[in-house]
Amino acid sequence: MNQKLQKVATWINTAHTANKEKQFDRAAKLCKRALKLSPNIPEAWYNLGIALRGLDHRQGAMDALNHALYLTMESADAQNSIGLEFLYLGVKDEAEKCFRRAIHLAPNYANAYSNLGKVLRDQKHLDEAEKCYCKALEIAPNLAPVYVNLSGVLKEQKRFKEAESACLKAIELKPDYAEAYTNRGNVLQELGQLEDAITNYDKVIELKPDYAEPYNTRGNALYKLGQLKEAVESYEKAIELKPDYAEAHRTLSTLKNYKPNDPQIELMESLFTDSEPGKSDRMYLCFALAKVYEDLGEYDKSFNYLDEGNHLRRKELNYKIDNDRRMFSKIREIFTAGSLTLEVAPDGNESIQPLFIVGMPRSGTSLVEQILASHTKVHGAGELKTMSRLVAPILNLNTSQDKSQLSQNEINSIHDGYLEALAALNVPEKIITDKMPFNFQWVGFILSAFPKAKIINLNRDSRATCWSIYKHYFSSKGDGYAYDMDDLVVFYKLYIDLMSFWRERYPNSIYDLCYEDLTENQDQETRRLLEFCNLEWEEQCLYFHKTKRAVKTASAAQVRKKMYKGSSEAWRKYEEHLQPLINGLGY
Repeated sequence: MNQKLQKVATWINTAHTANKEKQFDRAAKLCKRALKLSPNIPEAWYNLGIALRGLDHRQGAMDALNHALYLTMESADAQNSIGLEFLYLGVKDEAEKCFRRAIHLAPNYANAYSNLGKVLRDQKHLDEAEKCYCKALEIAPNLAPVYVNLSGVLKEQKRFKEAESACLKAIELKPDYAEAYTNRGNVLQELGQLEDAITNYDKVIELKPDYAEPYNTRGNALYKLGQLKEAVESYEKAIELKPDYAEAHRTLSTLKNYKPNDPQIELMESLFTDSEPGKSDRMYLCFALAKVYEDLGEYDKSFNYLDEGNHLRRKELNYKIDNDRRMFSKIREIFTAGSLTLEVAPDGNESIQPLFIVGMPRSGTSLVEQILASHTKVHGAGELKTMSRLVAPILNLNTSQDKSQLSQNEINSIHDGYLEALAALNVPEKIITDKMPFNFQWVGFILSAFPKAKIINLNRDSRATCWSIYKHYFSSKGDGYAYDMDDLVVFYKLYIDLMSFWRERYPNSIYDLCYEDLTENQDQETRRLLEFCNLEWEEQCLYFHKTKRAVKTASAAQVRKKMYKGSSEAWRKYEEHLQPLINGLGY
């Protein structure tokens, strides 16, 4: 090797080391020096791309990586490495091309399949991502990180048992793999196995004591179990380890009653000032600070933060109210009198009896389920996504084929699929509540599959309901209407109209329960509720707040308290700001 090439090789090797040590400025200078002497060395362009990415020079990094790509068209390793850099830069289409090219050059390249799976998962092509991960494991069965990635895809597909199995396989291969315990904990939360989830988060903390995330997710599980003091401590530890952990600030804010001079307030204000407009962290801080200033009685300031937080969340979700308008219209079309004669699925002798609690979110569904779950014959299953999972493809098919009727097979598939999901809960009680509020959309489908099912619809003052929705951050992405007052009014009216539609068709199957009446006349309304459900009176239903069970909704803290009156008047503190909402609701 001549002296010139020796110098170039030394500079590139030193730049590579500098990049690893995050000395990006030094790495960039060394690469540029090398390229001045020898402009066609791909390693120099590649390391320059890494350095410029580290310096946040996005376009320069992309140009350097593209040059490296051009010089390494026949190298599968180079294509894979450059693809990873594009992935870090968020240029997913270029990353995908690189990984596919690497696989073309080396068909048994397990890491390239795994990396392609990451891109496809980010693009929500979950079936294709799963195939990539499975192919990687077929080639290299001992890659623990691929099992963890596979578990993430399976979790997104609601295949929780399979997701857990993938995590267990990763742990078998690598017993000290913190990410595998994290994913397993998250899956177990979805399965409602909260104590086991906490055990997994504790293992992550043991392996990575300075890692903030497991403290936050552990706090979520403790919150659902009603261990509120321990949840607060867990969130506070997450923030101690990572003071800019905006999501943990938001979750902690839901459990605290803020007083002046709380040091967390100053910290959040500082983080908010430094946050980038439009970013998720800023959104989390908006919801947290709105809660702070509500506690402090500064309602104008609270609303300003809340309004910005809602704006950011709506933009993030890119929600369109017209999609829901069309869906509600299609549902009514399917069940309009005269357009369809349904053959109901036979009841058989199933011992499991589903009991549905529906309504708008924040209308009291969690409270009613807690009351019913206090009864010895009832299991409260929480917000099950099963009915939506079963009905959505049927509705989509009817829409795409412009059909206006259900087939017997479709009704039977809802009936059998739902009972199978309830049986999988493996609980001794035979009456099982499903308090997914949005099941109000599927009442016709439910009563076609379960003609004797009981449906409890919660009514609450519309101003109180809509205000409570607007001030709440929903972690799921299915509540896009909640973050804009105009959309919220339209969606609420869609709900009212659809429930009137169902009530006309199934008058004996729907029980309307007024939240305010329940809080004012607890004993009388509880007795009527149990009577509708064909349940004998049990005194402990009045002492629901003492019932020990996991509650996975935003109301997990409220249902641990005794019944209290007046919550439906909370919107009045913000009345001046809520005029578009109030007027839209017809007041």
